[in-house]
Amino acid sequence: MTTALAVGTEPTAVAAAGSTAESTLEAAAASGLFNYAWLLIAIPLVSATILLVMGRRADRWGHVLGTLAPLASFALGVALFLEMSSLPEDGREIIDVLYGWMFVGSFDVELSLLLDPLSMVFVLLITGVGSLIHIYSIGYMSHDSGRRRFFGYLNLFVAAMLLLVLAANYLVLYVGWEGVGLASYLLIGFWFTRPEAATAAKKAFIVNRVGDVGLALAVMLMFWQLGTTSFEGVFGAVGLMTGGAVTVLGLLLLLGAAGKSGQFPLHVWLPDAMEGPTPVSALIHAATMVTAGVYLIARSAPIYNLSSQAQTVVIAVGAITLLLGAIIGTSYDDIKKVLAYSTVSQIGYMFLAVGLGTAGYIYGIFLLLMHGFFKAVLFLGAGSVMHGMNDQTDIRRFGGLRKAMPVTFLTFMAGYLAIIGFPGLSGFFAKDKVIEAAFDHPDTGWLLGSIAVLGAALTAFYMTRLVIMTFFGEKRWTEDVTPHESPSVMTWPMVVLAALSVVGGALLLSPWLHPLETWLEPVLGFEEPETPLLAAWQVTLITLVAVGIGVTMAVVFVGRRPVPLSRPVPVSPLVRAARNDLYFNSLYEATLMRPGQYLTRLLVFLENKGIDGAVNGTAAAVGGLSGRMRRWQTGYVRSYALTMMGGAVVFLIAVVAVSIG
Repeated sequence: MTTALAVGTEPTAVAAAGSTAESTLEAAAASGLFNYAWLLIAIPLVSATILLVMGRRADRWGHVLGTLAPLASFALGVALFLEMSSLPEDGREIIDVLYGWMFVGSFDVELSLLLDPLSMVFVLLITGVGSLIHIYSIGYMSHDSGRRRFFGYLNLFVAAMLLLVLAANYLVLYVGWEGVGLASYLLIGFWFTRPEAATAAKKAFIVNRVGDVGLALAVMLMFWQLGTTSFEGVFGAVGLMTGGAVTVLGLLLLLGAAGKSGQFPLHVWLPDAMEGPTPVSALIHAATMVTAGVYLIARSAPIYNLSSQAQTVVIAVGAITLLLGAIIGTSYDDIKKVLAYSTVSQIGYMFLAVGLGTAGYIYGIFLLLMHGFFKAVLFLGAGSVMHGMNDQTDIRRFGGLRKAMPVTFLTFMAGYLAIIGFPGLSGFFAKDKVIEAAFDHPDTGWLLGSIAVLGAALTAFYMTRLVIMTFFGEKRWTEDVTPHESPSVMTWPMVVLAALSVVGGALLLSPWLHPLETWLEPVLGFEEPETPLLAAWQVTLITLVAVGIGVTMAVVFVGRRPVPLSRPVPVSPLVRAARNDLYFNSLYEATLMRPGQYLTRLLVFLENKGIDGAVNGTAAAVGGLSGRMRRWQTGYVRSYALTMMGGAVVFLIAVVAVSIG
C-alpha cells in the first residue's frame, strides 16, 4: 500500500492537501516505482545475510556480491530520485506502508517508509559513496582472510543506515538507529584479536548506548504526550505540547544525535574507531553513521522550531565541538587520528548550522553532502598511504610520498583543498554558507561567526600540516618500507570522490544553493535573514584570510623546520592537553569508569561473601550435619540393638523421674 501526504503539516491541513495527495498518488501509481522502495533496504540486508550465513563457502565470491548489493540500491535510488523529481514540488512526500507492525490499544505503529526530498538525498549519499567504499575495499582487504565477513558487516551497516533515513516514524527509525550501532561495533572490532580494536569497539558501543537512551526516552515521551510516534502525527500535534515538554523532547533527541555523531560530550568514541579497517573509517566518518545525528535534528525541524532553548543547546554543542576537534587535530601524528578529529570538528559545523534553524537546516545538509565527498577521499587516501607504507600511520615516518604515490597525492590534495575551503571547491561553497548563517544569528552572531572562522583557520593549519608531513619534505621512511601506488581498484574510487570534491559544490549551486534550496525547502523550510550582519563577500573575505593564516602558520612552523621523529618535550600546556585529548578520556575514566569498576568489585564481593556465602554456608552446614549423622548408620545389628536399649533406658528413667516428682 502506498499513500502520500505532506509531512509536518497540521492535522487540519491534511484534508486541505487532498488534491495534492491525490495527484501524487496518481503519479506514484502510474509508475509503480515507489512500491519497490523497500528493495533499497532489502538488497544489502539479504546480501549481508547470505555472506554471514554461508560462511567460508562464500569466500571466493563474497566480495563481489557484497559490492553489487549497494550498487543495485544506488541504481534504484537514482531511479526513485528521478521519478520524484517529476512530481510537483508540493507532492514529493511518499509514504510506503509495508505492513502493520504493532497494534496495542490505541497505539498503532506501521512499518512504513518515507520517501521525500530529504530522505532521497541521504539515500543517494549512503549508497553512492558506500558503493565506492565497497569497491575500494576489494583491493584494501584482498589479503585478509575475513574479507567475506567484512563485506557482510558493511552491507548490514548500509541496510541499517537506509532504514534509519527512510523510516516514516521514530520507532522504526530507532530500529535502524540500533542496527547502525550494532554494525559499527562489528566493523570497528573487525580485527577483534587485537586488544586495541576490541577495546575501541566496546567503547563505541557503550558511549552510543548513552546517547541511545536519550532517543529511546524521546520516543516514549512522544507516545505519552501525543499518542503517536509517526512523523506526521508528531509534527502535526507537537504544537499542543507545553513549551517545557517540547524543550525536553528536543534535548533528548539531541542526546541521541550527539552520541551517534560523536559530538561533545559524547565524542570520545569517534577517534578510537580508527582501530577498524580504513574503509570502515571512511564509511563511518564520511557518509553514514556520524551524519545520522545531523539527519535526526534536521528531520525533527518542526520540533526544534518550537523551542529556542533546544536550538540554543544544539548551537552550543556544535560550536564547542568544532573547536574541540580542531584543537586536538593540530597535535596528533597519526594520520587517521587527525582525520578522525577533523570529522568531529566538521560535524560540529553541521550541528551549528542545523541549530540555527531556518536556512541553517539546508546549509547543514549541504555541508554534510560535501563532507561525504571530501572526507571519504581523505580517508581512502590515508588508507592508500598505509597500504604503500606497510600499514604505518605515523606521519613523522612519511614525507616525500607525492612522487612515489602520484594518484593518491593528487586525489588527497583535492580533498585537502575542499576541506580547507579553497575557492571554487565544494568546501568553499558549503562552509561559507554555514559561517554566514552563524554571523546572522541574532544577539550572538559575532560570537558564533568568530568561532566558525577560528575553526576554519585551525582546519587549514592541521590539514596543511598533515599534507606537508605526508607528501612533502625529506623522506623519513623506515628501512622495511618501499612506498608504492595502490592498485586501480582502490585508486579509481578515490578519483571519483576527488572529482566530486572539486565540482560537487558548483553542481548544487546556481550560483548560491538554489537547486538544493528548492529541493529541500518543502521539507525543511528556508528563510533568508532580513538584515544580514555582514555581506556575503565580507564573510568570504574574512574566511579566506583566516584560512590563509592557518596555511601560512603550518608552512612556517612545519614545512620549514625538520620533522622530529619523536615528540619534543617540554611543550606548552595547551599542546600537552591536546595530545591527551583535552583530558576528556582521563576525566571520564576518573569519574565514570573507575567508580563503576569499584562498584562492580564491591557488588561482586557482596555477592560472593554475602548472598552466595549465606547460601553456600547453609548448604555446607546441612552437608556437615548429614555427614555426622551418617556415622550412626553402621549397618551392624548389635549397634542398632544397643541404641534401642539405650533409648529404652533413657525413656524409663524419664518416666520414673516424672512419677517420683
